[in-house]
Order: sequence, then C-alpha cells, then structure tokens
Amino acid sequence: MRLNEKGLENKAQWEEAGFHLPQFDREAVKAVTKENPFWIHFGAGNIFKAFQANVVQNMLNAGDLDRGLVVAEGFDYEIIEKMNRPHDDYSILVTLKADGNVEKTVVGSVVESCILDSENAAEFGRLREIFKKDSLQMATFTITEKGYSLVNGKGELLPAVAADFENGPEKPASYIGKVASLLYTRFQNGEKPIAMVSTDNCSHNGDKLYAAVNAFAEKWVENSLVEKGFLDYINTKEKVSFPWTMIDKITPRPDSSVEEILRKDGLEELEPVITSKNTYVAPFVNAEECEYLVIEDSFPNGRPQLEKGGLMFTERETVDKVEKMKVCTCLNPLHTALAVFGCVLGYDLISKEMKDESLKKLVEGIGYTEGLPVVVNPGVLDPKEFIDTVLNVRIPNPFMPDTPQRIATDTSQKLAIRYGETIKAYKASSELNVEDLKLIPLVFAGWLRYLMAVDDNGNAFELSPDPLLDTVCPYVAGFKLGEEADVEAALKPVLENEKIFGVNLCEIGMAEKVCTYFREMIKGTGAVRTVLEKYVG
Repeated sequence: MRLNEKGLENKAQWEEAGFHLPQFDREAVKAVTKENPFWIHFGAGNIFKAFQANVVQNMLNAGDLDRGLVVAEGFDYEIIEKMNRPHDDYSILVTLKADGNVEKTVVGSVVESCILDSENAAEFGRLREIFKKDSLQMATFTITEKGYSLVNGKGELLPAVAADFENGPEKPASYIGKVASLLYTRFQNGEKPIAMVSTDNCSHNGDKLYAAVNAFAEKWVENSLVEKGFLDYINTKEKVSFPWTMIDKITPRPDSSVEEILRKDGLEELEPVITSKNTYVAPFVNAEECEYLVIEDSFPNGRPQLEKGGLMFTERETVDKVEKMKVCTCLNPLHTALAVFGCVLGYDLISKEMKDESLKKLVEGIGYTEGLPVVVNPGVLDPKEFIDTVLNVRIPNPFMPDTPQRIATDTSQKLAIRYGETIKAYKASSELNVEDLKLIPLVFAGWLRYLMAVDDNGNAFELSPDPLLDTVCPYVAGFKLGEEADVEAALKPVLENEKIFGVNLCEIGMAEKVCTYFREMIKGTGAVRTVLEKYVG
C-alpha cells in the first residue's frame, strides 16, 4: 500500500485496513479548485494537515464544499518537494483518542501544493495567478510567531527584509515580503478583497500579520516602488482584513509508535524526511481528537459556511476572551506546570504525569481553584467545561506522545502571560487576595529548581531551548542539593524581573513564598517530591 493516486486505486484494501478514505470525486474537486481557488494556506506543517485540511475534507465528504485547499510553503521548500508532491498531496491523519481507539484517515482535501519562491518563475507565477482570482476568499497561515517578525533578537531588520524594503515586490526574498508581493498583485488586478487569517498559536495573531504586511506596504510606497493606493488597500478592512483567531489542537511530531501501527497495516514509504533546514516531516500526522478554532468573522470577499466543519465565528472581543481563557487559565498554565515538574521528576510523557496524584492535584488546583475565579467567560466556550476536557480527556490521553521536555521550551517567555495575568487580576480585585495564591508561586519555584538542570534524584539533565537560559541560569548556578544557601539574595534579581513573571514578585509580596518553596526543594534528593506532597497533597 502506497500513499499516492495509484496506491489508492485499490480502495477495498485501504478500507479493510481500517482507513477512512475521501468520499468525493477528487479529480473534479481538483479541476474546480485550480480554476476558482477559494482558500490558500501558507505553512505545510502538522497542525495544518491535522486540522484545517481535515475540516475541509469532512465538508467535501458531506457535500458542503465543492473545492479543496491550496497549500504553499515558504520556509522549507523540501516539504513540498519531498513529501507533498511524491504523495500527490495526500496525507494520513492518525487521531489518537483518549478511549484508546485510533482513527486513521487518508486526507485528500489538499489538491495543489505550491512553493513560495520568488526566484522560481513557474512557482511564483502560479501563486500570482491564484492571487488574481476573484474566487479567492482567504489566505490562512501557520508559520509560527517568528514567521511574522521582521527583526532579529537585537531588534535589527533581518537582511532579507531590509533588502526587500529597498528592492520592492518583484522578487522579494523574505517570507512576508513574498506575501506582501502577492497582495500587491491582487491590488493591481482590481483591488480585490481578501481575508488574511493567521491561525498561529499566538495572542492577537491578526495584528502581528497586519503589522508585518503593512511595514512592507509603507516602505514600498515611501520608496516609490508601488502605487500609493496599495497602502490604503492594506488598511481598508472592506478590502483586506486581518482577523484574530484562537487555535487549539495538540499535534506532536509524528511518532515512531504511530509509524509502527501504519507499517503493520501494510503501508510502505513511511520513512520521515529530515530536510536540510532540519524540518522533520512524515507522510502522516498524529493528533488528539479535541480541536478549537475561533475566528473573528471579518471576510470582505465572503466565506463558505465553515461552521459546518466545526469552526466558530464571532466578534474580535470574543476571540480575545477565548484566547485569554486558554492561555492564562484553562490550558497553557497547566501544561507549563506539568512540563517543569515533569522534567525534574524524570517523566518522558505528559500523559503519564496525570497518573501522579500530586501533579494531578497541582494542575487541578491551578485551574479550578486559582484560575477560574478570575477568568472571563467568553460565551462561545465555557471555561469550566474547557478545563474539564483538558484535565479528563486531553492531557491524560495515553496515546498522545507529547513530552514535558517539548513543552518546557521557552518557558521564560511564557510565565508572564500564563501566570502573570492571573496574579494581576487578583491584585486588581477587591474580593481576592494575592496571598491566597499558593500553587502559582510553587510553579515559579519549580521552574527555578528546573533551571539547575539536576533532577530530583540528583542526576543532570539537558534543559529545553530557551532564549533566556544564559541570563537566568547563573542565578541558580551556585546552589547544590543538600547545601545551605542564601536563596533570597541569589534569586532577588530574577524575582524582580517583570518581563519574566509579568509582575515584580518582590513588590507584590510573592517572592518570599517562592524562596521558601525553592529552599525546601534543594534540601537534597527527593526534596521536590516531598515539597509537592506537602503543599499539594
């Protein structure tokens, strides 16, 4: 069994192996899509294959759509060359359900794949052709938050961006420069309307995409490289919109255990490809069953009834409330707590941690006891039900190969939003008291203990990547398990850092609690476990 048009001709063989196949005439869909594309997506990664592509597949199966998706890749062209095209743009979605069932779906809703390369006349020409079409209603993105940044860590313009500002839209080299160039093509061909929809997992993602595209429009107009009206076009919501969205679906890297399941079914050519840019791609993607995509309903060229595929459309303020609910209370803080303590306690899977009574009580307390009192109910999703699903279905799912080490990445960048906002809400409340927060400071102490890169048994481990490791690790470098130390003096510069915690922990009176927890955590081997049992139960 091979994943391509020819390999899928024997449908009975696939269905006997338990695969759900596309239930639509793919050749007909392909032809209609090529002539009148309605949706192009930038970023041919796992979340797109597991979520957006599957939504469109379900709607095609149900007869709610007659056209499929076009995907474009602008960061790593090898994904298209070595994965999409050899498999005729098919992929396999393996849904790992909490009840132990595995659902296997051949996804065929992507009917064209493009390379966002302005140096390749044929590839970029096809993309320009797509952007000229009246039928194009939306361009969506999963290019990571970094993809929208035009500067490096020092705030300096990236060389490709600086060059594009000077050279204009003809052959831009930067990712957003190429996207802006395609929008200029659309502007030149009748100022046609379109929604530019970031579905990356970052707050106010539409604003990030707008700011990046607008920067190009401003510079190109300033340098007389485009018509002046282009800037007005980008800034007219009735022509070009940049909706906010909130996306949530856990989609870990394709796992070898899932690959083994597919091999036993008789699938060939399942080997993952590691590209020259170190992207890990496979013909399949594994994901949880839960998924949420809440979108600001701002589509100047209209849109299909994607509600039928499970997407939620609402106003911008509600998207913001849903985002804050997830990021500040109902999911991300729980994940970060499990990541930090999971690394120190030697866990290799997040799901296993939910069998640890102390860790389970810790995240229940952070979510229900400390977080829920200050969360704003967005209406479209109930916060209590959301946490229930997170704690009872999503995180404990034994088939989800997600690791604390992956989630611990960039923790210094996450603490301010994931916990700082709750602390600020307590501080601003006339009914709540910051001193009542016991578990959030416990996570802060756990993170500082994690930074020692020594587990609870006294063994060294490797810290996950984080841009502030060189800054924060020296503050804990002098601590040794079992040795007395002046914890307050050593940690004070970190605890005062508002950029890390969202607040100055010394000023609000939380530093003392963090230091008390930390002092107990370094008393010796097994001390982290002892502290958790003492304060959490």
